[in-house]
Amino acid sequence: MRKHLALTLTGVMALAIPAAAPASGGGAHAPASPDRLSVSASYAGTVLAIPVGRVDLHAELSASAYRAESTVQAAGLAALFTDFRIDSEVEGVIEDGRARPVRYAHDERTGRKRRLIEMGFEGGVARSTATPEFSSRGVPPASDADRAGAIDPMTAVLHLSQALARPGAEPCAGRLPVFDGKQRYNLRLEARGTRAVRAGPWRGEAIVCDAFYEPVSGYDPEDWPSERDLRRPLTLWIAPLNGGAAYIPVRAQTRAAFGVVIELRRLELAEV
Repeated sequence: MRKHLALTLTGVMALAIPAAAPASGGGAHAPASPDRLSVSASYAGTVLAIPVGRVDLHAELSASAYRAESTVQAAGLAALFTDFRIDSEVEGVIEDGRARPVRYAHDERTGRKRRLIEMGFEGGVARSTATPEFSSRGVPPASDADRAGAIDPMTAVLHLSQALARPGAEPCAGRLPVFDGKQRYNLRLEARGTRAVRAGPWRGEAIVCDAFYEPVSGYDPEDWPSERDLRRPLTLWIAPLNGGAAYIPVRAQTRAAFGVVIELRRLELAEV
């Protein structure tokens, strides 16, 4: 569960701000309609208020393309017990108002172990290479049919943000098909209304969404999540910017294991 949780959080914190959107909200400031927006942010992860992780990211978005880089790593008390880090990057295009990934990669390090995953999306089918190769691609492995139309973990949140910013859209509904290079899963979204939230530089009303993890294929038997974990969603607090023209996740919480809270600590927006 740790790997898929870290990759999901990488996607969740990939600041899903649609192009041509953002002025600021709750303490951030940016021009109302930049040609290209540069975003830098940091998030802190805690368990029972104890620091355990950090997420840093940088993204650039325009009306026709997007790219983002992020790092998830152990911090605080957790860093004393594990050397864990995932560096991820994605590039894609915006077509008909929807994000479409062109290239995704992540470099995962756990202690002395390291694996690089690279993904392409030619023909609308996500395909990956792994260095070193997996000893198993799962039982059963993710088929071409499973991977057709699937997106990477970082683009998944951009899809959610675009849906929220679309006039008349139903917030937090449907399923996002995600492929992380080996495992194919859905994020099933359910709305929980709005709540007041205070997270670092942002304060105000946020849309609250539950994202339920639904494994599809590409799992070895020992990696299949327990029924208990599958019943516990990842809850997202997604804050509007510029009167709802754009959205950004400011908090995420999972009740799996001991429960992890990821919260925005720094946000910088600039026209470039």
